[in-house]
Amino acid sequence: MDVIAPDHRAAQLWRELLGQVEAQLQARGAHPSRTVVLLPYAQLMPVARRAWAALHPAGFAPRFETSMNWAARLGHVVGSDDLSFDMGRDLLTARDWLERAGLGARSGLLAGRLVEAAWQAASAAAAVPPAQRAEWAAGARAAVSAGLDSPVLALEAAVARIAVEWAAASRHASDRLFDAVRALDLLVVCEGFQADPLAQALAALAGEKSAQLPLDRRSEMGQLALHEAPDPDQEAELAAACVLRQLAAGHAPVALAAVDRVLTRRVRALLGVRGVAVRDETGWKLSTTRAAAHVMGALRACAWQASSDAVLDWLKNAPAVAPGTVLALERRIRRQGLRDWADASRLGGGEGGWALLVSQADRWREALRQPRPLPQWQQALRDLLQDTGHWPLLQADDAGRQVLEVLGLSEEAQLAWSGLPQAGRRLSPSEFASWVDDSLEAGSFVPPATAEAQVVILPFNQLLARDFWALVLPGCDEVRLPLSPEPPGAWTASQRAALGLPSREMLEQERRAGWRHALQLPRVDILWRRTDETGEAVLPSPLVEALRLQQAPPTGADPREPRPLALHAVPRPDIRAPGLPVTRLSASAYEDLRRCPYRFFALRQLGLQEAAEIDVEVDKRDFGNWLHQVLRAFHEQLQAEPSADRAALLDDCAEQATAGLALAGGEFLPFAAAWPQVRDGYLAWLREHEAKGGTFSSAETEHEMPLGSVQLVGRIDRIDRLADGRRVVIDYKTEGLDATRERVRIPQEDTQLAFYAALLDDDSLCAAYVNVGERGLTRTVEHPDVADTRDALVAGILDDMRRIAEGVLLPALGEGRACEFCAARGLCRRDFWHD
Repeated sequence: MDVIAPDHRAAQLWRELLGQVEAQLQARGAHPSRTVVLLPYAQLMPVARRAWAALHPAGFAPRFETSMNWAARLGHVVGSDDLSFDMGRDLLTARDWLERAGLGARSGLLAGRLVEAAWQAASAAAAVPPAQRAEWAAGARAAVSAGLDSPVLALEAAVARIAVEWAAASRHASDRLFDAVRALDLLVVCEGFQADPLAQALAALAGEKSAQLPLDRRSEMGQLALHEAPDPDQEAELAAACVLRQLAAGHAPVALAAVDRVLTRRVRALLGVRGVAVRDETGWKLSTTRAAAHVMGALRACAWQASSDAVLDWLKNAPAVAPGTVLALERRIRRQGLRDWADASRLGGGEGGWALLVSQADRWREALRQPRPLPQWQQALRDLLQDTGHWPLLQADDAGRQVLEVLGLSEEAQLAWSGLPQAGRRLSPSEFASWVDDSLEAGSFVPPATAEAQVVILPFNQLLARDFWALVLPGCDEVRLPLSPEPPGAWTASQRAALGLPSREMLEQERRAGWRHALQLPRVDILWRRTDETGEAVLPSPLVEALRLQQAPPTGADPREPRPLALHAVPRPDIRAPGLPVTRLSASAYEDLRRCPYRFFALRQLGLQEAAEIDVEVDKRDFGNWLHQVLRAFHEQLQAEPSADRAALLDDCAEQATAGLALAGGEFLPFAAAWPQVRDGYLAWLREHEAKGGTFSSAETEHEMPLGSVQLVGRIDRIDRLADGRRVVIDYKTEGLDATRERVRIPQEDTQLAFYAALLDDDSLCAAYVNVGERGLTRTVEHPDVADTRDALVAGILDDMRRIAEGVLLPALGEGRACEFCAARGLCRRDFWHD
């Protein structure tokens, strides 16, 4: 809470200010109960009341109000077409206005822009007495029409004109104030850094029964310290450390200026770890709360084109769904690579809990698929949240209750929405999802205030007349704290002047005044960063640069306290695993053992596997899998119909494989564009291969071969027969030709072809890689002496399996390219070893 300290500057300000209010009361013979003191922002209201009570413990007190709070006390009934400043309602009304203007087809695109422009115009219209509003509207119409005659700006001009008409036609909450001010004995306007147009209009109407008193008083600067951080993370750390240092010195409460929302939340999180009591007066967007994420997650999952990831994420967060069932379903979807839920939903015909969950999810999703009016959408969403178990969680959470209120999901709110004419419009599922998203984006969540806060988060231009012993001001760089803020909205300078909106120059003056006042606090830490999140260089704010030139404040010492930490490096792991016998061995598994024994232990003996991503871009691996299917189908059909047109047959097989793997989107386009060259190059290679006597025998065949205590298993891409009757094992590769040649440069180092040879009981076997290049070149890379290499490999497998069973060490090698993309790197902690 704000404490009025006898020796603090704010306390002296309030004594002087309230003394002037008392003098005005006596000079005009005004009664305090019929006196209103208008303050620039709501946080000053309790401060002013306590200050008055300290000076005048008995008797009547004037009413300390802001214009918005005063208008809310008087009550205001919003008409059906009026601006309500409720985003959800105004979006629907905006569609009506756009339809009347003949822009109904573009209402989805323009409704949000129209609401934003109308809100800004309404802030100016509300400051004009109702009797003069027609004159204001006439001047505004002329201003917004000027300079927007170009056809290119037709939509912008239409939005501006409708916004002015909407603001002029609406009844505003401030209208009651123009009547109420006449009944006052005295209106005292306390001016902040920028004049409030509404307060000025009320004072002008009150005439001699009004007085204006400035709150901004000049005094000497406090103790300033500058801190330049290398990057955003360290800026947050420095800011939190500055706050902790001020608290340790007994300088509570500390003000933390909210210049950048993201940075402020980082600092708050760091302070929360240290148990600091924080009161946040700014809050954050309601759309970023967990409660809003639950609602939007449900809507994304119910969209007809929803991805499997979106539906799984929704089901994982649904309290009514058993976590184990969702994980079982996720494993099955990932194993089959089903990116779209439309494909995953076909799994519902199976057995087990996951199959029932698929059916249940489809029933939930179906409830939000048909167009309907907004009240019916609200009821459907409410039912969905109740069925999935989210409803009680939202009701028990502060942000959740606000989400339910903003979206009108309570029973009382639904009755109110049902009475609105514009709520009868039918919305498609995507339109309703956009309405929910926009409504949540416009809302702000302010967490409940802490009774005795040590730190208060607020905009630095709201420090006026507040009691703080120290200020920490992070985010003072040229991006987050420019000297001349960009005025909100798309209004031009002339339009802003005609509407009565603050100009860029006025906003700059307000920022300069707020900055000057902030530096007058007793102790101020000013922070900025040298580089942004992307590594781009960032300069200090011009306000900081001017301060350094004029005052040359000292650079503050790093407030972070160094802590000595004992070094505990991670030793290189080596494991014995005789209790994990290997019964089946594939070529890739044995390759893991040869590259890194610890990798073999983690991935093959323990069976640890990375969860495959579902919604990923098509890459070279997908192209390789696709090509394997294409060539298998091509050769099997060509074997059945030798006279078929080979190019046409290969194209047909390519189309069938593309459809079967669901690769017909734009992601596969680069590979599809290269297909004609790949096809022609492969057919040219095939003609040469057949001219040498090679004939196709089989493709994608499964093989097993017992070897000692293990069973060798594998799938061979292709087996051909040569002219002399020998079999040749072929493995397709889509990598670079040099990489394929490197595989057999040292034959004993190649595992794959030698392992495949071990699966076939044939001492006359040949083996080769067929490199299918995307540039139209297909080349054969033969493996020399594959029989000898196979025998050496078999002997090695027998020896390795025996030693593993005897408990030989399986060390992590940490060498070569195998570590670059190893799934077990986090387990062996390769990045933290000591050498």
